[in-house]
Amino acid sequence: MTAGRPAAMALSPLLVRQARRVWQRTPRLPEASGDRSGIESTADATDLLRLLVVGESTAAGVGVTNMRDALPCQLAVALAARRECNVAWSMSAQTGATASIAARELAPAAPIAQDIALVMVGVNDALKFTSRRTWRARIDHLINELEKHVRPGGQVVLAGLPDLGRFGTFPQPLRAVLGWHARALDRDLKTIAKRSAGVIYLAMPPVSSPELFAEDRFHPNAAAYQVLAGYFADTLATTKPEKGG
Repeated sequence: MTAGRPAAMALSPLLVRQARRVWQRTPRLPEASGDRSGIESTADATDLLRLLVVGESTAAGVGVTNMRDALPCQLAVALAARRECNVAWSMSAQTGATASIAARELAPAAPIAQDIALVMVGVNDALKFTSRRTWRARIDHLINELEKHVRPGGQVVLAGLPDLGRFGTFPQPLRAVLGWHARALDRDLKTIAKRSAGVIYLAMPPVSSPELFAEDRFHPNAAAYQVLAGYFADTLATTKPEKGG
């Protein structure tokens, strides 16, 4: 369904009240502490893969205390094991980032010559009910910026949006409307990836089990980040960019 934005406009007063109540009762979790870059080594490996993670709170490790348990580091660990190489990872992310912020601020600040640039944005755009036309333009801008930081033969990876319609944090009808809109933005990511050389799309696996959420019942916890990292690594291990030196 694509009724998210029209439905949101029709139900706007109710949705605003519901969103305000959710915001007031949801704990504010900080970004993970620790280094925002590092190297994961594999015994006897000489190849080096450069990994960049750009995006919103899930890229910044909200939901865990230390960056070692966050997605960027966990993905580096998983890729090093599956690819039998060393992985130099870095992240450029912040809580609340939209596709626009990522394109304007986060991507330009990222290191260059990356082999893989993983993009994790969209939840904040869904929550703000960014129009699909604006969303597509901002994702195109973000890809253009990231291509300046990815070496020839590298990949920009668009991580899909989670299905917000499954998040029990949100009451109805807010949950349904957010779910409709998030799925529409997710379909746009898939379409953009299909038409762009060097860009791939990875659907977000469903994470609905309560034990995989942090205390705010919204962000992943350490176990969920480890599962997500393994899922991404399994796919990226079979769609390899050439390794750098």
